[in-house]
Amino acid sequence: MPLEIERKFLLEHSVPKLVEEEGLSVRSEVRIEQTYLALDDSQEIRVRRIADVETGEVTYTHTFKKGNGMTREEVEYGISEKIYEQLFRAARAVPLTKNRITAEWNGLTFEIDRYDQLGLTVVEVEFDSEEEANRFQPPEWFGRDIGDEKQYGNKTIWKKLQEH
Repeated sequence: MPLEIERKFLLEHSVPKLVEEEGLSVRSEVRIEQTYLALDDSQEIRVRRIADVETGEVTYTHTFKKGNGMTREEVEYGISEKIYEQLFRAARAVPLTKNRITAEWNGLTFEIDRYDQLGLTVVEVEFDSEEEANRFQPPEWFGRDIGDEKQYGNKTIWKKLQEH
């Protein structure tokens, strides 16, 4: 099964400020609605509706993840709108919504997620190996490394939404 190796940081600066002051280059922005179909402490199954902010193009994905922390197994593939809608309706859940900006800075590509329901912004960097991830020295403006803090995980945030 393919691996997802990523580190996550709490971003305290706005994207416009980072563009102006740090030379951040925004490559794209998408709007994501994410709903979990099943989850436990070490596994999750979710669906996403992803809309490109600039073009309006919409895609749908189905994802299975296993594991916790920096390295997890992940299988993700595209699904049709019809299948997405069926699964979304069956879940009867409040979706987690966020805007995801793909950006570049000094040759480094990363994603910035701004969560609607929490006023929270995080930056995620994906790596090809655990060694590369462990060697990574983030710029100071990335903020605190929150990769091991479960309260910032998507599934934890989504669970809280279901309580309201």
